[in-house]
Amino acid sequence: MVTDWFHPQWLGVAILILLLCCFDAVLTLTLIAHGAFEVNPVMAPLLDGTGQGFALIKVGLTAVGIVFLTILARLRVFGRSVGYILYLILAGYVVLVAYELFLLRNIPLD
Repeated sequence: MVTDWFHPQWLGVAILILLLCCFDAVLTLTLIAHGAFEVNPVMAPLLDGTGQGFALIKVGLTAVGIVFLTILARLRVFGRSVGYILYLILAGYVVLVAYELFLLRNIPLD
């Protein structure tokens, strides 16, 4: 039986990314409900209706990508490990969620 071992840090980073992705989906739907619009042209059509399809596809695509990057985390590309990309994605989600919280704080919520 062959098994592969991944450093526990990748599990932590992957979980944080997925949690921030879920939080991003909730914040996006909340902002949309208060007059904002989705800038991403791929995700914008999924916002019609309840937003359930938007959330499922957003989290699903993120999860597949994160699993793929975690499997390749030890691979080196252009002199850096692929795991470095996971840190960049995590940082991107932190910035995105902070921006959405800023927007939510600064719009009238009736």
